[in-house]
Amino acid sequence: APTGVAPAAGALRWELPGWAGSVDLLLITTPDGTEPGLSLLAEQAYRRGCTVVAVAPTRSPLTEAVDGAHGLFVPMATAPYEHDEPLAASAPGVLWALLTPLLAILDRTGLLSAPPEALEKVADRLDQVAERCGPAVATYSNPAKTLAAELADSLPVIWTEGTSAGPAGRRFAAALAELAGRPALVSELPEALAEHNALLAGPLAASADPDDFFRDRVAEAPALHARVVLLRDRPIGGLTAAPTARDLALSHDTPISELEPEEGGELETLAELIAMTDFAAVYLALASGA
Repeated sequence: APTGVAPAAGALRWELPGWAGSVDLLLITTPDGTEPGLSLLAEQAYRRGCTVVAVAPTRSPLTEAVDGAHGLFVPMATAPYEHDEPLAASAPGVLWALLTPLLAILDRTGLLSAPPEALEKVADRLDQVAERCGPAVATYSNPAKTLAAELADSLPVIWTEGTSAGPAGRRFAAALAELAGRPALVSELPEALAEHNALLAGPLAASADPDDFFRDRVAEAPALHARVVLLRDRPIGGLTAAPTARDLALSHDTPISELEPEEGGELETLAELIAMTDFAAVYLALASGA
């Protein structure tokens, strides 16, 4: 995480921990590559003797900094129409353009298991989601369009359960804010049951402010009410807080939407949840004119 402001105007600063040295590896991923603070970080790592690997757009200042640090620079994959321009971190496709080479590197270093066949399965799962959630698929059979329609005029309260669902939920909240301009709350089960109980019982509950018959439906926007979005992996051994979560939401007259990936490895289920929520965030942004 950034630790402050860098000498360059308006730039953030990143600091290596005091113990970082010649046996350590610094990995930098960014969809921009122009952040002065990251170039300074690469130079700092070089002075400490760290190995530097960066994934970023080509022809960026970070490229030169990594080359100067005798590190490895991996060009971020971009679509032909993007022309290597800086992209929003939550833009569809950016995550996988950064994460895929990073997974390959981490697999080669033995920090995690992501062999080529696992990455191929991730690509296949992303293709399957695109076939189900693409623009040409009608809303009634398109889970992403359905979720976007359900979240219209709602405050998304995202509850997650499982190893893959946690990061997918946090990314969904970030994508809703960055792409659709929508605030969202996110928490993991079972802690979410206590954290958001008062919220669902307060003025954001669907039953808290019943629709006023005399409200001017043209001039006045409808009241904002919470809607729970439950993202979950398939439970291991049948242990799950999902039934309790459903009961809590419904006891406060709060509608609930659920997404659960098909069976597969952790990377595949993570890919499916992220892809479906990415589609939903984009559809919500288009519908709201964001």
